[in-house]
Amino acid sequence: MILVSGFSVRLLIALSVIVIPNVSLAVEAFTGTYGINYGRIADNIPSPDKVVKLLQAAKIKNVRIYDADHSVLKAFSGSGLELVVGLPNGNVKDMSYNPDHALAWVKENVQAFLPGTNIVGIAVGNEVLGGGDDSLAEALLGAAKNLYNATKELKLDDAIQISTAHSQAVFSDSYPPSNCTFKESVVQYMKPLMEFFSQIGSPFCLNAYPFLAYIYNPGQIDINYALFKSNDGIYDEKADLHYDNMLDAQIDAAYAALEDAGYRKMEVIVTETGWASHGDQNEAAATVGNASTYNYNLRKRLAKRKGTPRRPKSVLKVYVFALFNEYQKTGATSERNFGLFKADGSIAYDIGFPGLKSSSAGSSILSLKDIRGQGWSGSYYSVLTACASVALLFFIS
Repeated sequence: MILVSGFSVRLLIALSVIVIPNVSLAVEAFTGTYGINYGRIADNIPSPDKVVKLLQAAKIKNVRIYDADHSVLKAFSGSGLELVVGLPNGNVKDMSYNPDHALAWVKENVQAFLPGTNIVGIAVGNEVLGGGDDSLAEALLGAAKNLYNATKELKLDDAIQISTAHSQAVFSDSYPPSNCTFKESVVQYMKPLMEFFSQIGSPFCLNAYPFLAYIYNPGQIDINYALFKSNDGIYDEKADLHYDNMLDAQIDAAYAALEDAGYRKMEVIVTETGWASHGDQNEAAATVGNASTYNYNLRKRLAKRKGTPRRPKSVLKVYVFALFNEYQKTGATSERNFGLFKADGSIAYDIGFPGLKSSSAGSSILSLKDIRGQGWSGSYYSVLTACASVALLFFIS
């Protein structure tokens, strides 16, 4: 237990909730700037113990999973990796309506693996708000509160952060970024959720995909703007800020929405972003070249440990999507091809990480020199959000 001026962190958190709700002490669930999502919707990917070796070799410390699979939790024991476990959407209602079930879930899926497995957070559902299921949206806050209360009862609340990730479907009026607000249809759920998270010191978790923005409007968006390459960018006149890449604009739109809702001090963490290396005919931008460029440039951008134009002093933290290509996922072909690594553990393309084995497909590997040397032609555009469910798009000014 960490002591601060003679008081335990747990006591101070309790006081912040009961007495002074606008003051909070955050549980740190993300150290550094770079993390990754470890999805497992495939039966041909490496075993969890091999995944641990892969992550250690790549020096990726921050990891998110979408459930609390015990084989993964056991494999991560003693690894030094920091793990956020997920409560699947299908369990949110049960956790909301049954506090005893929430307590049992935390005991079985978190406490039982501590301290060997370094579990630092619980993600309550994924992209619940804005998804069109009002009954699930209504249950989200209750589930978050019951899981938090369970960690308090088990004396884990000073070590386990409670969060939930949002898609950009929760936003409206996203251009310019400073004009962004939460959609009227989600405000009734978002406001009390953010109030609770502000009390316990949790961040706003955002799934942000310039890839999705581009494939929905390839004629209006300069791909260089989406890929962190040299471009004219956009100018937010209202905030007097310039953006040279789309991810920063998406993040600052989230900050603007939080400010509008009254939560100026809440941190935004990107819990998913990435670029597909293969896609359907209407996903022409899903190529190995673009995926490698996006992820390589994202690594460079995070290595600078800087913030966004709206929050320059707040070092950006990002979980990349995803560790592996997952062939059993449904939907568009791109959904199955976001992995930095192939199913056999070899690299999908070279951005500086070692794989479990060398890829035999030489044509699918680009050296860092190749990535830096790639170029795309095309005019530059400023564009508006046209697909509310996925990303910020910008109109030509």
